[in-house]
Amino acid sequence: MSAPSPMEIYVQNPQHADIPDQNGVVQVVASTPSPIILQDKVLVSVEVCLKPSSTARIDDVRSAVERMLEKRSLSYTDGPVPVPSDDLFLTQNVERICICDTDEWLQNHDILLFWQARPVVHVFQLSEEGACEDVSGEGQSSTFNEWILPAKEFDGMWESLIYESGLKQRLLRYAASALHFTEKGVNPFLVSWNRIVLLHGPPGTGKTSLCKALAQKLSIRFNSRYPQSQLIEVNAHSLFSKWFSESGKLVAKLFQKIQEMVEEETNLVFVLIDEVESLAAARKSALSGSEPSDSIRVVNALLTQLDKLKSSPNVIILTTSNITAAIDIAFVDRADIKAYVGPPTLQARYEILRSCLLELIRTGILSNFEGCESLMLPNYASLKERLNMPQIHDTQTPLHLCRQLLETAEACEGLSGRSLRKLPFLAHAALSNPYSCDPSKFLCAMTDTARRERSELPD
Repeated sequence: MSAPSPMEIYVQNPQHADIPDQNGVVQVVASTPSPIILQDKVLVSVEVCLKPSSTARIDDVRSAVERMLEKRSLSYTDGPVPVPSDDLFLTQNVERICICDTDEWLQNHDILLFWQARPVVHVFQLSEEGACEDVSGEGQSSTFNEWILPAKEFDGMWESLIYESGLKQRLLRYAASALHFTEKGVNPFLVSWNRIVLLHGPPGTGKTSLCKALAQKLSIRFNSRYPQSQLIEVNAHSLFSKWFSESGKLVAKLFQKIQEMVEEETNLVFVLIDEVESLAAARKSALSGSEPSDSIRVVNALLTQLDKLKSSPNVIILTTSNITAAIDIAFVDRADIKAYVGPPTLQARYEILRSCLLELIRTGILSNFEGCESLMLPNYASLKERLNMPQIHDTQTPLHLCRQLLETAEACEGLSGRSLRKLPFLAHAALSNPYSCDPSKFLCAMTDTARRERSELPD
């Protein structure tokens, strides 16, 4: 396909945006307004991170960035946009400007002209406070950790998580719809939604990280409506008391604190319950014993508190589970989205390893190789397309290294996303001379390390 002209925006049809593709290219150029005006424009997310020292008003920064977008020609691909050096206000206050969600725009090479897209600018400032623990006292351990969002600790986490089937975009759209229905006053007795997400799958697939990253992303996207956001990570194991029948009271006490947080209408609260099966264990299993256990009271208390939170429009419950069969069916039924997060496929493994290589090249741990810095290594879709081209003549990208990376991804079948992220470190540690390494040798080391890791997996 030829390069797009400066007057065109190549985007995906917004009605069919489920398969991510990272080749989207958007060109926006100021021009004479067209007589054709569409009611539904493609929304282009632009995230603007303020410097820690900035005291500028968010509305002023948003207006300045919007003016910049109107008069400058920009290539809209995922990643940073240079802060204009000729704009003193932006250079003093803005740390970075990023274009997001371009995987939504390009699949069938549909063409939209520039006036059919509308940038949506989100301005935010990262909190550097870190996690705060809540200590219940009387010898009890912390019942939850709390972050002020968006948090510096989670910066970049969303972009580092790689999944297929449009999972991340599905979660973003779900949250937008849940908040939109509430804003419009939809009668919950006629149309029901609970603002509960359940991510389930084997360990190491990034479920907990995805929940935290989702909360971070939503705190940025909805900061104009909710200028304050909090993430509450529940320590489920601390809610089980050594005293019989006390656990249900501890759950009620915890959710009472959460209820107080959501009473502030400008505060958006995310509640993360990791390994929710430890709190919402199936009551049927407990009843099979000689007498009901304390876990039944915990489940009853949890369900009661979730039903109470349903009336609060500014709270979203994020849960994960490694053993969905152990969760009480009443809790599963309350979840609006029950998304399976499985082991990474070949495409996802390639993209994860590709991002690892780019980071090692950026930091200088790997010596750079010709062409890959400018082309950023082809993504999976581009690589497959290029490999299928007959008699390919490639003068910029060392295609043999890309093939090596694909072979390494194939050798990683069965490894979790967590293991894939550790693989480059383990491969580097196995090198005889780790301080002088070219990418080809490093990829061989990664392949060998992956095979060794797979051989050591339990049956």
